[in-house]
Amino acid sequence: MSVSEAAVPGEEVGRVKAKDPDIGENGLVTYNIVDGDGMELFEITTDYETQEGVVKLKKPVDFETKRAYSLKVEAANVHIDPKFISNGPFKDTVTVKIAVEDADEPPMFLAPSYIHEVQENAAAGTVVGRVHAKDPDAANSPIRYTIDRHTDLDRFFSINPEDGFIKTTKPLDREETAWLNISVFAAEIHNHHQEAKVPVAIRVLDVNDNAPKFAAPYEGFICESDQTKPLSNQPLVTISADDKDDTANGPRFIFSLPPEIIHNPNFTVRDNRDNTAGVYARRGGFSRQKQDLYLLPIVISDGGIPPMSSTNTLTIKVCGCDVHGGLLSCNAEAYILNAGLSTGALIAILACIIILLVIVVLFVTLRRQKKEPLIVFEEEDVRENIITYDDEGGGEEDTEAFDIATLQNPDGINGFIPRKDIKPEYQYMPRPGLRPAPNSVDVDDFINTRIQEADNDPTAPPYDSIQIYGYEGRGSVAGSLSSLESATTDSDLDYDYLQNWGPRFKKLADLYGSKDTFDDDS
Repeated sequence: MSVSEAAVPGEEVGRVKAKDPDIGENGLVTYNIVDGDGMELFEITTDYETQEGVVKLKKPVDFETKRAYSLKVEAANVHIDPKFISNGPFKDTVTVKIAVEDADEPPMFLAPSYIHEVQENAAAGTVVGRVHAKDPDAANSPIRYTIDRHTDLDRFFSINPEDGFIKTTKPLDREETAWLNISVFAAEIHNHHQEAKVPVAIRVLDVNDNAPKFAAPYEGFICESDQTKPLSNQPLVTISADDKDDTANGPRFIFSLPPEIIHNPNFTVRDNRDNTAGVYARRGGFSRQKQDLYLLPIVISDGGIPPMSSTNTLTIKVCGCDVHGGLLSCNAEAYILNAGLSTGALIAILACIIILLVIVVLFVTLRRQKKEPLIVFEEEDVRENIITYDDEGGGEEDTEAFDIATLQNPDGINGFIPRKDIKPEYQYMPRPGLRPAPNSVDVDDFINTRIQEADNDPTAPPYDSIQIYGYEGRGSVAGSLSSLESATTDSDLDYDYLQNWGPRFKKLADLYGSKDTFDDDS
């Protein structure tokens, strides 16, 4: 038999079978492993359908550790006839050889996990540690190492692919991250599918690179008093410090004043030797009118190697207090105002200022409203003479290019308005008692008829003068009534037809007689 070193527990290795000459091949037989060097790695069971012994793997085997095993298997009858018990024993043994076959296995790390250390602020390229893996196969293929970048997104580390040495790529800060966890892959160079993975934890060792600072934004208060009042033994404020470094680099903080003001006449600092200190006043007689705020520099040092220190500023205010030492006010301005003006007077002054501001705002608003523009907007101007002349066409004869009735009545937009400057027809009868002249026309009736038509026409303008000027021109029988050409010598106006309009127009006919008549009279 043979078994691969890649086989898993429970996998069948092989079978054995025993024959009973008395009851035939269908007799009931049981199998057991009674001896051998593989009793802990293999087991045997009975297949009652085929009466075979099935050898199975109990634990994984390793070709590189042991390549062959030997088992002593016993087969026995299940049912023995008492009449033949003296002919026993009714069992037999056989030796089973099992060979272990080599398989291509992934590399194996020498340790299930690794822990390395590196100091913070170490230069790039500092060696952190090494991981080591080998190929368990007999071929002993070379190994290649890589870092799982999903566990090192900031790329703090690099690894030598040949020997597994891990190095830093940039300085590390313990105050940001004290532990870094990455994973390293080991794969066979000739078969990248065979790879193993191991976790690596890297601890960043602390270096004393942070100076201690105030643990909180402290502020002290002192009551103003006279020179004869005894000083209090209570501290104005108790301060403590905080350090981002590890406690190994700052077991105790030391508080003091800077050397240049070690003999400060106003305040002093007493170290309590328990990482706290008290600030005390050296004198009395503080006054808000002279100085209401003091800035006291305090030096804090740690116990690291080398020690780190920083200068922090403590603010101390001079305040007004009651007889029991309770704070009333810490502002010098408020103290001065209280001496001369009451709260009611301050409120009254403030109210007057607000009223004056409101009056000024109202006055400015009214002045702006009065300054209205003198120019009338075009949509508010009801005069239409400018619109008429701006929209004229190519002269008086171009009367159909623009219809003014469209601007006056929307009903005239879609319809066509015929010209009404036609010559009156000779269809009117003369009035009784008058002798009609040849080709005479009753002008009175003609004018009344035209007036009535214009009044009843919904598309006509609301005034007659615009209607007459809108449709008169050189194309009309009546001609132009414009006086622009009256002074010209080449006027071609002809008023001879006035002679045919009767006695009422005789005066006009004499004034505007024919050109030949006028020349003869002159």
